[in-house]
Amino acid sequence: MKKYFLLLAIGLWLALGGAAQAAMRVDIIGPGQNIVNLSLAAPLTAPQVQATGMGAALQKLIEQNLSFLPFMRLTDPKAVLGGIVLAGYEPPALDFKRFQLAGSDIVVTTFWPDGDKGTRPVQIRAFETNTGSRLFGKEYPKVATRDLPEVADRFCADLLEALTGNGAFFRSTLAFVKKVGKLSANVWLVKPTGRDLRQITNMPGEAMSPAWSPDGRFVVFTHIDPKSHALGVWDRTSGKVQRIRFPGNVVIGPAFMPDNKVAVALSNGKYPVIFLLNHVFQKERILEQSNAINVSPTFDSTGTRMAFTSSRMGGPQIFLKDLSSGAVTRVSKNGTYNTEANLSPDGTLVVYSRMTDFGHRIFVQDMLTGIERQITFGPGSDEQPSFCADSYFIAFSSTRGGGRGIYLTTRHGGDAKKVPTGSGPASFPRWGMPVNASK
Repeated sequence: MKKYFLLLAIGLWLALGGAAQAAMRVDIIGPGQNIVNLSLAAPLTAPQVQATGMGAALQKLIEQNLSFLPFMRLTDPKAVLGGIVLAGYEPPALDFKRFQLAGSDIVVTTFWPDGDKGTRPVQIRAFETNTGSRLFGKEYPKVATRDLPEVADRFCADLLEALTGNGAFFRSTLAFVKKVGKLSANVWLVKPTGRDLRQITNMPGEAMSPAWSPDGRFVVFTHIDPKSHALGVWDRTSGKVQRIRFPGNVVIGPAFMPDNKVAVALSNGKYPVIFLLNHVFQKERILEQSNAINVSPTFDSTGTRMAFTSSRMGGPQIFLKDLSSGAVTRVSKNGTYNTEANLSPDGTLVVYSRMTDFGHRIFVQDMLTGIERQITFGPGSDEQPSFCADSYFIAFSSTRGGGRGIYLTTRHGGDAKKVPTGSGPASFPRWGMPVNASK
């Protein structure tokens, strides 16, 4: 369903109160995770008049979204002396002192100039409390109740970009597989916050390893039925799925390159070989082969480096290939069973799953420092890691909650947060950023 505000919004920067100054910047890539304390002032329809309709609903959605950011701590409204219902939504009527005293680094104000019932514009601003500098301000025109989740996502993406330089998390959609029975699993989509859950394939057999195209048009996946392996291709523009078979009946771990071509492991004799397919999903050339198993290719954002799993050292290990020079280096140097590599878009990290005495765990190898870090510790088994486009968030599947589900962590580790995916085992998460996806 197309949304009015998406059709009409032009993302105007508000000129009120002077030019925005990105005075605060949070380093999410460096070691450790800075904590940002943020207050949400009460949404207003007029000075000291709180918005209780769409304004209250939008406030709740924004709170839910921000709870997924491990470096964000929301200030308890009760800690703000004088309360959060303000005499204004920007200086000089905006009282920064009360938020400073509550320990907040940032305060967000929301103003509904024409009220918050029906279809109305809403203005949202973020300020640094110590300096009063405006981080950003935007107006989202013609917002109706049905648009509120999308407005919350857009605001949170804007805020995240202002703070970290990248708002990909709230602009992303996860493709994953949900299993409903023996040899019965289909591809689903969901926002990392659990919204917009929907099934996109309905095929007999079992889907595995979905992957988004960079332009957001396609999701490719391995599909297995009782007779064959095939490459499944879902086209967002038509909503249709095609099933493409290859000689040898082996299709493992497809992934897109930045130019929208697909790399996938296919049969080429005794061992699987990583092939590059052209834009109509036919073999173009070999990317990697050896006298061993080579599967599960992934690429950085330039398409010049490929991480993959190979048995050339005996047990499965992770390797990195420079596609310009052809040089191959070993990434995983510890453990005897490392699989399911995923290369960060910025090319600095490789995340993978290792079989340990306590189940599978997720590890990150820093390609710049050479340091390996374990980022999950169970309980259960953690597998199938995947980097977000920001090279910071990581999705993975885990049995830590009993049944298998999708969880989120970061390149630094920390407490994992579960993505709501409904009933049934969920696995194989992979990030994508579809543009103007139909609902």
